[in-house]
Amino acid sequence: MNLKKLSEMLNLSQTTVSRALNGFPEVKEKTRIRVLEAAEKYNYRPSTLAKSLATGRAMAIGHVLPISKQEMVNPIFTDFISGAGEVYAKQGYHMALTAVTDDNEEAAYREMASKRSVDGVIVHGPRVPDSRIELLQDIGLPFIVHGRAQDTKTDYSWFDINNRSAFKKAAEFLIDFGHQRIALLNGPEHMDFAERRHDGYVDALTKAGIKVNPDFIRNDDMTEPYGYTSTMQLMNTPRPPTAFLVSSIIPALGARRALLDLGLQPGKDVSIITHDDMLSFLKMGGDVPLFTATRSSVRDAGKRCATMLLNQINDPKHKIQHELWEAELIIGASTGPVKS
Repeated sequence: MNLKKLSEMLNLSQTTVSRALNGFPEVKEKTRIRVLEAAEKYNYRPSTLAKSLATGRAMAIGHVLPISKQEMVNPIFTDFISGAGEVYAKQGYHMALTAVTDDNEEAAYREMASKRSVDGVIVHGPRVPDSRIELLQDIGLPFIVHGRAQDTKTDYSWFDINNRSAFKKAAEFLIDFGHQRIALLNGPEHMDFAERRHDGYVDALTKAGIKVNPDFIRNDDMTEPYGYTSTMQLMNTPRPPTAFLVSSIIPALGARRALLDLGLQPGKDVSIITHDDMLSFLKMGGDVPLFTATRSSVRDAGKRCATMLLNQINDPKHKIQHELWEAELIIGASTGPVKS
């Protein structure tokens, strides 16, 4: 089924059918519904090129990734992209991934805007502060931030998980089990999410009257070796932690490996709580999950960010949106009472 045949079947011009399919406001609602129903019935999908010519859009969404962060092989990023890609495909968009060096990210956004190669971008890994937000506003490229960036001068659309609340809740859970020596294996300290998670951890300890030990707090890229090495170092101190709060399943696996190498049983000898424990290619479920975790679907976050951005693109007058999701605390086998 092509546009010509669909138009003939409906006894409408190709222009009217194309405009109905692409959401032009001058098409009557009754006609739009009729066209959409016929397109669905006969499985008609306009080509990207045809849709681009009809709308004047690139029909692409940009994602700019610093090479040094190795986001492309990160299962968390992969889950996010899978969710976003599902939404793009349904709307006739494709994804434009651009890998850049750290000092060339700004130039990549400027080139996208000048060439009109994308209709909008999703900004990943907001920093404290983050100059990309003001840049994108200046060049007029629609965007949404996955996360939030503190200390920005103007408002912008974002989607985020309540990282502060999640890590406060997790730390309080450990404190209720009698743990007071709780280590935090966090992400890079310049990242906004890491700062919020740190604040939640500190809030819980302070509220419980527990002095925060700076030696128990680590920051780095969230890799398995980082979790392993940090846990080994902390466990080989005179008064080691009795529990670990970890920013991602990947370093949490490293922490678990370190404890097992030391002859310690996670959940019995030392407790671990992680974040993001349910990834498509790294599932930790079962009747009793391997880890106690603050869980929020990364794939669903990708879907929601994509939907919010496309809404903004389709309606330039669309209001700035903020959406904050709470993480769910899932009880697994990696936590228990402090060992006396």
